[in-house]
Amino acid sequence: MIKVITGAEAAAYGAMLCRPAVVCAYPITPASRVSEQLAEFYAEGRIKGRFINVESEMGAIGYVIGASSGGVRAFTATSSQGLAWMHEGLHWASGARLPIVMVNVNRPIATPWNLTSDQSDSLSQRDTGWMQFYCESNQEVLDTVIQAYRVSESVGLPSMVCLDGVYLSYIAESISIPDQEKVDEYLPAYMPTFPAGRLVGSRYKLFDDAAPPAGGYSIADWMESRYILHKLQNKCLDAVLKANEEFKVLFGRSYLPVEHYKAEDAELIVVSAGSAVGTCRYVVDRLREVGHKVGLVKIKMFRPFPRELIRKSLAGKKRVAVIERDVIPGQGGIFCQEIKWALSGHQSVPVYGFVSGLGGNDITIKLIEKAILYAMREEPTEEVIWLGLPEKKVSDEDDRRAIKIY
Repeated sequence: MIKVITGAEAAAYGAMLCRPAVVCAYPITPASRVSEQLAEFYAEGRIKGRFINVESEMGAIGYVIGASSGGVRAFTATSSQGLAWMHEGLHWASGARLPIVMVNVNRPIATPWNLTSDQSDSLSQRDTGWMQFYCESNQEVLDTVIQAYRVSESVGLPSMVCLDGVYLSYIAESISIPDQEKVDEYLPAYMPTFPAGRLVGSRYKLFDDAAPPAGGYSIADWMESRYILHKLQNKCLDAVLKANEEFKVLFGRSYLPVEHYKAEDAELIVVSAGSAVGTCRYVVDRLREVGHKVGLVKIKMFRPFPRELIRKSLAGKKRVAVIERDVIPGQGGIFCQEIKWALSGHQSVPVYGFVSGLGGNDITIKLIEKAILYAMREEPTEEVIWLGLPEKKVSDEDDRRAIKIY
């Protein structure tokens, strides 16, 4: 079935098709439509189970943790301040190996107050042990929710599916909604295979059914749990690749953790994630037409970071321009720092870190072209290159000269 729906609605359709037993979400702009649409599905009887209204995002994450610990499929959605309020629960969910799927609609974290888009909210949760996936289109949002359940339930870790606020969440696109029968074939009814969250007597035991030691848990128990979680993260990539291949066979669509576009013979690679990828792809086409050897690498899977795939994607390239909607104050872009870490000790290539689109600002064709052309002719001298910052806001003389370049 083809339907014209927003990205938030696409997320809700994806969740509905996965037949969650418990959905719990507290509305927050620009993610509210996800929970509203799911509430409508429950009211219409299109989902069997429970839709729970709670008083806050902290309540929502606590509820789905409880539901998942009880052995049922659970879903929630949030954004920005709501995700920040869930922070404690995010660590709990991954430490307990609960295969929860959450949709996060990317929005800046205040202050100043902002209701539009950048990716700093989810990226600030990058060390909580959740898998993270960033979507380019509404179709990808729906499909990724379905794939996320398949991956999470196979490895026993939670997934966060991220989509840009406004640019995807509010914009309607024509998308294909899969048949329920095919989704059921791809994602069978949830049967817990991990002893996560099992209560033994009055104690909480994470990874086995054995009774806890008489003296209680030790520091070594906690360290062992971190070791197991670390090893699980290393298994995620194989699970993602397998789930995507099976999805492609059934539905004809594919979303690799790291995707390439006209990158084989490219001398310069532009790297991006989220809704800006489509604009970058268009700019690559334009620059190719006038003889520039440029290509695109799209990062879909951010956590765990696909280090080996990134190394292969950038091997032999002369320059890399990273364009992203986030920043670490005083350090630079988060994707850029991860890429530099991945390449460290393996290959030497100039990496240009462009920060743009913060607070809902557009990452335009003109800005992307300027970033690529600048990276072709200049050497990187700054950790962060501000792309599209209004000149009137810049007081430092060096920054003012740099802004005139862009």
